[in-house]
Amino acid sequence: MSQEIQIETHTEVKSYKYTKLLLSLVFDAIGMLSYAIPILAEFTDIVWAPISGFLLTKMYKGTTGKIAGILGFLEELLPETDIIPTFTLTWLYVYVIRNEK
Repeated sequence: MSQEIQIETHTEVKSYKYTKLLLSLVFDAIGMLSYAIPILAEFTDIVWAPISGFLLTKMYKGTTGKIAGILGFLEELLPETDIIPTFTLTWLYVYVIRNEK
């Protein structure tokens, strides 16, 4: 019985991990959309910057989330930096480099 619970938990954790990856890719795509409409680029960046920072702090807890939130906020505000996939890079740091479960 306990083995079933462990397998279920491992599967749920793995699923959650890849759900975060999918969300990261979507949020990075949203951040890059400002290139699609150059006239609205600066306005959309100003609106998206605090949302991006907030989402990063909620997706990744602790110091990692706080630093990623600040960097994501700044990345969206600074011109010509929308190409940086902050959400995906944070996911890579947490789940590949640090190898967090």
